[in-house]
Amino acid sequence: MDFSYLYRSITAAAAARPERLAVYQGMVAMIRIRHRARALLILALLATAARAGEAPTLAPDWVGLGFEHYVQGDINAPTPSPIAPGYALMGGGDWPLASFRWFIHKAGGGHIVVLRSRGGAELQDEIFREVGGVVSVETLIIHEREAAKDPRLLAVIARADGIFVDGGDQSNYVRAWKGTPLNKLINAHIAAGKPIGGTSAGLAVLGGYVYGCLDSISMVSKVALADPTAAGVTLVRDFLHVPYLGHVITDTHFAIRGRQGRLIAFVGRLAQEENDATITGLGVDQDTALVVDGNGIGKFYNRGAGYAWLVRPGIMPAAILAGRPLTYGRFPIVGIGPDSTLDFKTFRVTNPAFVGEAEVRRGQLQIRGAPEVAVPPQDDDD
Repeated sequence: MDFSYLYRSITAAAAARPERLAVYQGMVAMIRIRHRARALLILALLATAARAGEAPTLAPDWVGLGFEHYVQGDINAPTPSPIAPGYALMGGGDWPLASFRWFIHKAGGGHIVVLRSRGGAELQDEIFREVGGVVSVETLIIHEREAAKDPRLLAVIARADGIFVDGGDQSNYVRAWKGTPLNKLINAHIAAGKPIGGTSAGLAVLGGYVYGCLDSISMVSKVALADPTAAGVTLVRDFLHVPYLGHVITDTHFAIRGRQGRLIAFVGRLAQEENDATITGLGVDQDTALVVDGNGIGKFYNRGAGYAWLVRPGIMPAAILAGRPLTYGRFPIVGIGPDSTLDFKTFRVTNPAFVGEAEVRRGQLQIRGAPEVAVPPQDDDD
């Protein structure tokens, strides 16, 4: 029995019919039992699905244990232009087209590898056809930690000119990658001066400190401010090593999801745990991007609205105790807009979009001099 073919068929069926994901996951679990009779039963079920009009139209190019691999373009073609360091920090939603073209330019118009934990090849197709200017795009959808040591998967990473991490739930990335050969190889890619970028959860993992969302329940500002030591405030260290972001924790979908409070709570807790008042928070609004060149100079793009928010208190919070609300003295919050630049070596903002002041008293956040945003009643993943 060809289990590789069977796994590939089920994965393709799941991509075509996501509403039946639980059924297909059960099929995959049965494959791992390596029981011929059950495998034959699954083939029969797939045949029935095909007769019912559920046959997939697009399958991965390769399926391994715990991952799928899609390819578009010529992976053997030479990279057209020189590669340069660059870091694309995208806040989720729809990216500004110019920011992704900036990222592709840093990758020499060559070979882009997209890392995901769910979905299919739709993002790959968008990059290849709509953004354009690349020789090839490959997608690795990684479901399990076992995949992070597969030689075939690692070979894809090794030939990447640029790596882009998609959104979703960053806990999937932390659990499946951290401390693996894949983690090591991504950091080697960065150290070699090749570009990396991420959006939403993909941006969340690019900071030197990461909000891991390890309970897969996205932390809301009210809860984080009420108790920065709460079980859901899962802060991860020593994951990806991106230049200039070693003392930074990032956040995404920032204003629209009212995340100012939770980022301030993350910064305060890290400042206390690391005894380091230079810990910096960087919130990036939805539908915007902050791109950083090899010299540490950040330029901002948006789709007509939104900012990046620099949260760099420079002071320590009042002592953070378990079960007690945060108190944090007055400190600036600086907005980065299309006319601004941010020097990550000094965190100086030229032509800021706004300069506000924040203060937290017993878990209650006040921000003055910054754009007002509607706080949603609940949050989403990442």
